[in-house]
Amino acid sequence: MTHHHADGTDSAPHEPHSGHDPAQAGHGHDGTPRRTVLAGAGGLLMLAAAPGTAYAAAAPLAAGPTHTAATGASRTSLLTQGTTLVHADLHNHTAMSDGDGDPELAFASMRDAGLDVAALTDHSTLFSIEGLSRSEWDRTGRLADAADDPGQYTAIRGFEWSHPLLGHVNVWFSGNYTDLLQSSSMSRLYSWIASSGGVAGFNHPGREVGRFDNFRFTAGVREPMIGLEMFNRGDDYLFDGWGSGQTSPLAACLNAGWRPGLTGVSDEHGTNWGFPEGKGRTGLWVTQNTRQDVLAALRARRFFATRVSGLRLDATANGVRMGSPIPLVRGDVAFEVDLDRGPEWVGKPLRIQVLRPGTSAPAVPEVVDTVAGQVTRFTVPLDLADGDWVVLRISDPSQANPSPGPAGHPCNDWGVAYTSPWWLQP
Repeated sequence: MTHHHADGTDSAPHEPHSGHDPAQAGHGHDGTPRRTVLAGAGGLLMLAAAPGTAYAAAAPLAAGPTHTAATGASRTSLLTQGTTLVHADLHNHTAMSDGDGDPELAFASMRDAGLDVAALTDHSTLFSIEGLSRSEWDRTGRLADAADDPGQYTAIRGFEWSHPLLGHVNVWFSGNYTDLLQSSSMSRLYSWIASSGGVAGFNHPGREVGRFDNFRFTAGVREPMIGLEMFNRGDDYLFDGWGSGQTSPLAACLNAGWRPGLTGVSDEHGTNWGFPEGKGRTGLWVTQNTRQDVLAALRARRFFATRVSGLRLDATANGVRMGSPIPLVRGDVAFEVDLDRGPEWVGKPLRIQVLRPGTSAPAVPEVVDTVAGQVTRFTVPLDLADGDWVVLRISDPSQANPSPGPAGHPCNDWGVAYTSPWWLQP
């Protein structure tokens, strides 16, 4: 692996180690349960993890007590035309499930925080205990409709299907919701999603021990499963569970055959929706900021994950935008990356890591040194025989990843953003 610098020079190859290093196998998440919810007559214990601790301590654009939103970069891509960047948070809770906040305040708080797209996704649990009831589902819809401002601010109703062992799944744009009484397994949930008209995503992947039946692939629901959370609260889920012998959730999901885009979310359970700096969020490339166009961008996987406000990330591979297939079996792939966060980050040293299929963790054939505020171009040879997906991870080499993977792995630095994948195909 060669470090390619923005000035065209190369540095010595960096060879990651594949062995297990106990000193670096620590889990970056606080293991203390945030909530303990008794759901159902059978005494099903549902544990929600504590807020993450891997916050962006060095990020310079933190929202202060006056809730002044950072402006960040321009919303216009330097690579593609016809779309505009909007900043989204698609995973939030209120007192209608296990959150603390008044639902009436959530959408306004997220708009005040500078978000352009926001969703409420309260839990649906067994028999509506500590989860959505029919009246609360209807109320969520009314709140979203009242907050929705087509062209300026998109407010979305969703819900979080929550199984204590298999995992949690968010669903957006469905006319109804389901819970563990109707959808008690992954297969039943997938059948429901396929007929719902909505889209869905894998939440905090790897946190629950069942890991979505170990990401067992179901072809009939590949298209509506549009998301995989890489940043949840302040945590980077790239290596979640690796220290306990599990595969990287990103590698496990994509290797299984799923084709999600990659998201960042705040998963807010308090009253500070949209704040402070360091929580996950998603950058969506939309034709207009309306529900219809947000849904189209989600279906197209035309988005990226980050945990810093105001970031613009657009990327193409052989002219194909992230989230789409590349018609290639073997050969050089020319990447272009537009990365900016406004004047505060101009010239900030960053790295672009090329992630490819691996077993316990993604392989990293190339690392490109760059700086914020410019378009970076580089070429990488790819071969379908090595696996069909490729992802770009943007990192800050000056900070460590609090949830590291194998010793010496290039992604043991602090993650700034992930592009959605590309998929090689004949």
